[in-house]
Amino acid sequence: MSEILEEQQKKVRCLLVGYPNDNLLELKGLVYTLEMEIADSFILNKIDIQPAYGMGSGKAQEICAHAKAIDADCIIMDFELDPTKQRNWEKLSKLPVFDRQETILRIFAKRALTKEAVLQVELARLEYSLPRLSHMYGEFSRQRGGNYGSKGSGETQLELDRRGVRERITKIKNELSKVVQNREVQRKRRSKSKIKTIALCGYTNAGKSSLLNALTSAKTLVENKLFATLDPLTRKLFLTNSNYDFKEVLLTDTVGFISNLPHSLINAFRSTLEEAKHADLLLIVLDCYDPNIFLHYETILEVLKEIGANISNSLIVLNKIDSYQTNLEQTLSKSDTKLTENYSTDDTHPEYVHPNSLQTDESATLSKKFLLTRIEKQFPDHVKVSAITGQGLEELKQLIFEKT
Repeated sequence: MSEILEEQQKKVRCLLVGYPNDNLLELKGLVYTLEMEIADSFILNKIDIQPAYGMGSGKAQEICAHAKAIDADCIIMDFELDPTKQRNWEKLSKLPVFDRQETILRIFAKRALTKEAVLQVELARLEYSLPRLSHMYGEFSRQRGGNYGSKGSGETQLELDRRGVRERITKIKNELSKVVQNREVQRKRRSKSKIKTIALCGYTNAGKSSLLNALTSAKTLVENKLFATLDPLTRKLFLTNSNYDFKEVLLTDTVGFISNLPHSLINAFRSTLEEAKHADLLLIVLDCYDPNIFLHYETILEVLKEIGANISNSLIVLNKIDSYQTNLEQTLSKSDTKLTENYSTDDTHPEYVHPNSLQTDESATLSKKFLLTRIEKQFPDHVKVSAITGQGLEELKQLIFEKT
């Protein structure tokens, strides 16, 4: 009995594969969210696009041999695999092989709670799986329907399944269109009441839900995992200014963004993302402690532009400033060398010192100061906050009051 329980609790071991200069941090976060175990990671030395595997056959065989050696249960690629390449990989490795897109879809399927989210995820998965149905069939000759002497021999099982998937996709789209209509009715009611709407937009795990809770005392789910929130949650936010003028606005938490977000997911969650499209003000929430903050910002802008959101009326919110300050203080306390005021964080300055040229502790300290200086330089119109400690929240409320 104990052996059975141990087998059930055993985590799926996976080998991660990435392109050159890919630290796989984001993919590792996705895998962690799926509660899988990372057996090892494999970074390619160069990009050599080949039709069979997306790389040379020798390198593909090397990866499969390594997966077998470390007893991996699956292989996850940090790039997109078309159906043919995926089939070739699974034949070669004798293991399940899936890409970044399917990894994200699996997380969404796990996180979906409401009927709308479930429908949106199912739509995305069906659209993703449609061109991959042929993986299930070695031969396409199995027939269903048709009789001897009739026109044709009937449809193959693959054709029947494809038709079933297309019919289900159509049905889901019709159901989601009703959701869109209901949301439109709600928006018209809000516009008549002249209550301004604000959308929290940002990279996944940037702290949007925590910020919503801190501002409105909501009790939405908060987890240190990717895509903890799939359903938009709207709460009232009451504001006052220095003259004690009163204002009521609606604050909505939206689904988090991620780089290379599958278009099928963007299309499926379009009804959810509409909240950002029609908002009077966008709060673009960034994790100021994340070294990839600038890439995250570009990803957010790309998605917002794709859904037709107006980014002209937006405010940059640098969240998790408490984590940044705490880590910086810890690094400073460990360092024996103090930073002098002569060091410049401007790479065009004659006294600029690159962090990598310094000793370890000093380098870490300067890297953090350098990052924040770059952030402040790139985002002059911003507010620093902490959803955990409450730092900067009053300033944020004042800015929201002014911009709405």
